[in-house]
Amino acid sequence: MSKSARKATTALLIVLVVGMGVVNAQTGRRQKAKKKSALSLQMQARADSILDAARTDSLRKALESKAVADSVQRTLDSLRAEQRADSVRVHTLRKIPNEAFGVGERLVFDVNYGFITAGEAVMSIPSHDSISGRNCYRVEFTVSSLPSFSWVYKVEDRYLTFIDVEAIAPWKFEQHIREGSYKRDFIAEFDQVHLVARTSEGSYRIPQYVHDIMSAFYYARTLDFSGMKVGDIITLYNFYKNTTNELGVKFLGRQELEVEAGTFNTVVVEPLVKEGGLFKSEGRIVIWLTDDERKIPVRVNAKVVIGSIDTELREYSGVRGPVRARIK
Repeated sequence: MSKSARKATTALLIVLVVGMGVVNAQTGRRQKAKKKSALSLQMQARADSILDAARTDSLRKALESKAVADSVQRTLDSLRAEQRADSVRVHTLRKIPNEAFGVGERLVFDVNYGFITAGEAVMSIPSHDSISGRNCYRVEFTVSSLPSFSWVYKVEDRYLTFIDVEAIAPWKFEQHIREGSYKRDFIAEFDQVHLVARTSEGSYRIPQYVHDIMSAFYYARTLDFSGMKVGDIITLYNFYKNTTNELGVKFLGRQELEVEAGTFNTVVVEPLVKEGGLFKSEGRIVIWLTDDERKIPVRVNAKVVIGSIDTELREYSGVRGPVRARIK
C-alpha cells in the first residue's frame, strides 16, 4: 500500500473512531438521562407513597383521637347521669302514707254535657316505672268525645304523669291536647332534689314537691279530711307551662251522691286553679271523692267554654282495698 493510501486509511479510521466516540457519548448521555429520569420518577413515587402513608396515618390517628374523645364524653355523660341518679337515691324525700290508690286501679267516667253523654274519660295506674332511680306510679288519663258528639266538638286529650311512690310528687308530666282546632303538646321533667323543672319550652326553678295538675289530684286523695271544717284550705304548689302557682284545695263539706257506679258518701272539695283539668277550665271545678281511705273521684263538675261538664263514675276496678263509702 502506498504511503498516501495509508494516510488516507488512517484518517478514515480516525474519523470513524471519533465519530463512534461521539455517537457513544451521545448514547451514554441519553442512557444516563433515561436512568436519571427513571430514578427521579422512582424517587417521586416513593415520596408520594411516603406522603400518602403520612396522610393516612394522620387521618387514622385523627379518627382514633375522635373515637377516644367520643368514648370519654359518653363515659362522662353516663357517670354524670349515674351521679344524678345516685344523688336522688341517697337524698331523703318525704314519705306520704297512701291507702288511696295503687297499681291496677282503673276508673271509667261518662263525660256529660247537659243531658248528652258527650265522651268518656279513663284514669288508670297500669304499672310502676323508674325515673332517676325512684320507684314511680305510671298514671294515665285520657278524655275522648264520642263519635255522636265529635262533629260538635271533638276531644282527644291524653295526660301522663309519673308519681313518686313514697313522696307522692311527680318526676315527669306529659300533656297532649286535641280539642276542636286547638292543639298542644307539653312535657315537663321535675327534679325534686335539685329543684328544677326541665320542659319542652325551657328550664325553671321550682319549690320541692311541686305538682302537675294530675299529680296534685292524686296527692289530694291521700289527704285526711276527717278533721276539716267547711272553708278550710290546704295549699299545694302547681307548675304549668313556665310558672309555679299556689294551688288551694278547699273543703266544701260532705254529701251522699248517686252515680251509675253506685251510691256513695262523699267529701266535696274545690281545687282553686284556673288551668288544666279535664278541659281548659274557665270557671269553678268541684270534685266529689268517696269519704273513706280510697277517696275515689265519683263526680267532677267543671265550667268550660262551651258550658258545664259533668264527669261521673261509671265503673271502677283494681282499687287498693274495699270502698267503705259505698252505700249501694
